Amino acid sequence: MLAIFNVVFPIFALIFLGYLCRKRNILSINAASELNRFVIYLGLPALLFNAISGLKPADFANLRFVAVFAIGIVVVFALTAWIRKRQGAATGDIIIDSLGTSYANVGFIGIPLCMLAFGNEGVPPSVIAMVMTACLLFAVAIIFLEISLHAERHVGRTLKKVAVSLLRNPIMMASLLGAVVAASGWSLPVSLSHLFTLLGAAASPCALVSLGLFLAQPLKGKQADTVNLLVGFKLLVHPAITAILAYWIFPLPRLWADTALLLSALPIGTGPFMLAELYQREAAAMSRAILISTTGSLLTISLILAWFAHRG
Repeated sequence: MLAIFNVVFPIFALIFLGYLCRKRNILSINAASELNRFVIYLGLPALLFNAISGLKPADFANLRFVAVFAIGIVVVFALTAWIRKRQGAATGDIIIDSLGTSYANVGFIGIPLCMLAFGNEGVPPSVIAMVMTACLLFAVAIIFLEISLHAERHVGRTLKKVAVSLLRNPIMMASLLGAVVAASGWSLPVSLSHLFTLLGAAASPCALVSLGLFLAQPLKGKQADTVNLLVGFKLLVHPAITAILAYWIFPLPRLWADTALLLSALPIGTGPFMLAELYQREAAAMSRAILISTTGSLLTISLILAWFAHRG
C-alpha cells in the first residue's frame, strides 16, 4: 500500500494545494475556471496531440484487450446513464456522470502503477487504455454533450451546429490532427515537439489544483447521493464487469487480463471534472467524487494486487 500511496501522493498534494489556496483566499473561485480553461484550450490538446501522433498500428495489435476494455467502459457508461435518467437528472449531468464512472485515471496513476506491478510488460496495455480513455471516450462524451446542447427537431440544422462546435473544440481538433500525423508517419520538428511536451506536462497539475479550488465549495441538494453513485460504480462495478470480461467471457493472457482489471479499478480521472466545469454542470460534486475515489482506491487496488500475489 505504501508503494501505491507514493504513486497517488502527488495527486493528493496538488488537490490540497488548490483547496488551501482557496480557503486562504490566495486564489479566488474564478481562478478555478481560468486554470480549467488553460487545461482545455492549451494543456490537454497538447497532451492528446503528442499521445496520438506517436501511435503506431502495432500499438493496438491486441484487439481482444481493446474489446474487453472498451466493452467494460460502454457497459458502465450505459448503466450509469440509465440510473441517472431514472433519477430525473438533466441530460448534461447524465453524460458527465456516466463519463465519470467509466473514466479511469490511467495517465497519472495507471501507467506508473502498471510498471510497479508488472514491469515494462505492463506499459503497452496501459498506454492503449490511456488512449482509449483520454482520447476516444473523452471525444465521445464531448460529442454527446454538443448534441444535447444543439438538439432540434430539424436534424440537418442540429448536425451542422454540432459539427461547427466540434471543429471549434480544441480537444477534438488536437485529436484529429494527432491522428493525421500518426497516419502520415511524419515526425514533428524537435522545437515543436518540446513545446507540446511542456504544455502537456502542465495539464494534469493545473487540472488537479483547479479541482482543489472547487472542493472548497459546499455541495448542493442531492449531490452527495450522486458522489456516492460515482465512487461506487468506479471502484466496484467497473472492475467487476472488466474482470468478468477479461477472465471468463473473452479470456485474455494473464498479464493482459490482470492489467485490464487493475486499470479499470483506478479512480476517476480529471477529465469529467474539466468537462463539468466547462459545460457548467455539477463540478463541485465531480471534484469530490474524484478525491473520494482516489482515496478509496488505495484499499481496492491494494486488495487486487494482493490477490495477484496470492494467486501466483
